[in-house]
Amino acid sequence: MDANKSIEQRIEELESLVYATKNVLSFDEASKFLSLSKSYLYKLTSAGLIPHYKPQGKMIYFEKNILEEWLRQNPVKTQAQISSEAQKYLLNRK
Repeated sequence: MDANKSIEQRIEELESLVYATKNVLSFDEASKFLSLSKSYLYKLTSAGLIPHYKPQGKMIYFEKNILEEWLRQNPVKTQAQISSEAQKYLLNRK
């Protein structure tokens, strides 16, 4: 182990490893996984803007793979992708 790493850095690395193996995340884990504040994540859940589960009506859980899909919604295309799509569109129009 690197002696220069702080205990906090080591804990963060271990948490990352735990998240990599878990399929279902608690509210706190999801907040850390998404790098969102708990208050903002709560706003997203109460507004129905992020997929979540409430098995007994109180505790909130998230499926990790669904959160990853949620993160990938609304991708922003590069200029190269936009140009390529425009060229394809113009070629197919003829």
